[in-house]
Amino acid sequence: MFDTVAIIIGIVIGAGIFRLPSLVAANLESDGLILAAWAAGGAISLIGALCFAELIAAFPHAGGEYHFLVRAYGRRCGFMFGWARMTVVQTGSIAMLAFIFGDYAAQIAPLGVHGAAIHAALAVGVLTALNMVGLRQSRTIRNILATATVLGLTAVVACGLLLAPKTAPTAAVIDGAGGAGSFGLAMVFVLLTYGGWNEAAYVAAEMRDVRRKMVRALLLGIGLITLIYIAVNLAYVTVLGAAGMAASQAVAREMMQLVLGPAGEASITVLILLVVLASINGTVITGARTNYAFGRDFPIFGFLAGWHGRANAPIPALLLQAAIALALILLGALDRRGVETAIEYLSPVFWLFFLLVGLSLFVLRRREPHVERPFRVPLYPVTPALFCLTSAGLLWSSLSYTGGGAIGGIAVLALGVPLLIANRYRARRQPDGGRQSGDSHRR
Repeated sequence: MFDTVAIIIGIVIGAGIFRLPSLVAANLESDGLILAAWAAGGAISLIGALCFAELIAAFPHAGGEYHFLVRAYGRRCGFMFGWARMTVVQTGSIAMLAFIFGDYAAQIAPLGVHGAAIHAALAVGVLTALNMVGLRQSRTIRNILATATVLGLTAVVACGLLLAPKTAPTAAVIDGAGGAGSFGLAMVFVLLTYGGWNEAAYVAAEMRDVRRKMVRALLLGIGLITLIYIAVNLAYVTVLGAAGMAASQAVAREMMQLVLGPAGEASITVLILLVVLASINGTVITGARTNYAFGRDFPIFGFLAGWHGRANAPIPALLLQAAIALALILLGALDRRGVETAIEYLSPVFWLFFLLVGLSLFVLRRREPHVERPFRVPLYPVTPALFCLTSAGLLWSSLSYTGGGAIGGIAVLALGVPLLIANRYRARRQPDGGRQSGDSHRR
C-alpha cells in the first residue's frame, strides 16, 4: 500500500503547487478564501476518491478508468477514451511536466538554446527506461522521490511559517477578484493541482488485497495531500499575502527568497526538480497501463498488448507513450506557449471523461447489481451525484476559460473516430471479433 500511496503523491504533487496558487489568488479577494478554496479542493477530491474506490473494489483491472467506461458504455466509448488518453491527456501531461523539469534543469546545467527540450527529453527517456527494466527496480526511485517531495514541502511550510518577516504583508484589493465566477475559475486551477489521484486505479490489478487496501490508500493519499496543500498555501499567504501571491509569477521561489535569500532560491529549484521527476515517473507508469489495456481490446492497436513477464511491465505501451511524448516535446521546442496552453489543451477532454466515469457508477449499479462490492460509496446517490455535478461544472468552466485553446485537444480527440471505424472493419476480419482480452464487454 505504501507503493500505491507513493504513486498517488508522486503524480498529484507536481509543479502545480509551485505555480498555480498565484492564479488562484488572482481570482479570490482574501487570505481566508484562498485557504477555503484549497480545503474545498481536497473535499471534492475525497468525494471523487470514494466513487473511484467502489469501482476499483468491484472491478479491479489494469485498465482503470478505461475498464470502467467499457463496462458501462461499451467498447466505442472505451476506444475514444483510450485514444484521448494516449494522444492528449497522458502524453500531453508527460510532455508538459518534462518541459517544466527542463526549464529548471537548464538553470543548473545549461545546454544551449534548446537546453530545456534536451533535459525534458532525457527525463522522459531515462524514466521510461527504468520502468522497462522493471516495476520493482523503478519503485525504489519512485518511493524516494515521493518521500523527498513530502519532506521538501514540509521544509517550505516550516520556512514560511517560522521565518516569515515580522512585518505582515500589506492587504490590498485584487482587481477582478470576488464573486461566484471568480471562485469557480479559481477552483479550476485548484482541482488541476489536485488532479492525478485517480491514476491509482491503473495499478489496482497489481496490488495485493486491492479490495481492502485501495480504499485506505486513496483516502490516506488524498488526505495527506490536502493537509500539505493547505499548509503550503498558509505559508505563502503568511509571507506574501493574497495580493503578493496574485502578483507573483513564481510564488514559491519569491517566498523562499524573502525568508532565506539566494540559498532559498537554490533549494526550491532542487525541490521542484525532484517533485516534477516524481510526477513524470508516476504518469509514465499509469499511462502505459492504459495503453496496454487499450491494445488488448482493439486489434488496430494490438501491438500494445505485450507484457514482459520478467520486468512486469508493458514494454510496447511504454515505448509508444515515450515516442508520442518525445514528439510533443519536439513540437514544444519549436513553439512553447507555457502552462496555460497545456491547461487549455488538456482540461476539456479530461473533465469530459471524468464526468463519464462518475456517471458509470450509476450505470454499473443498475446493470450489474449482483457483482460483489466490498466497498460501497456512502450516502449513495448523493455522493456520486455531487461528484458528477462538480465534473460537469469544471468541464463547462474549462471550456469557458480556454475558449479557442480547447480546439486542439478536441480536434485530436475527433481523429479517433475514423480510427474507431477502421478498428471495427479490422475486427470483423478476425475470427474472435478482435477481442483479445477475453472480457465480456459489449461491442
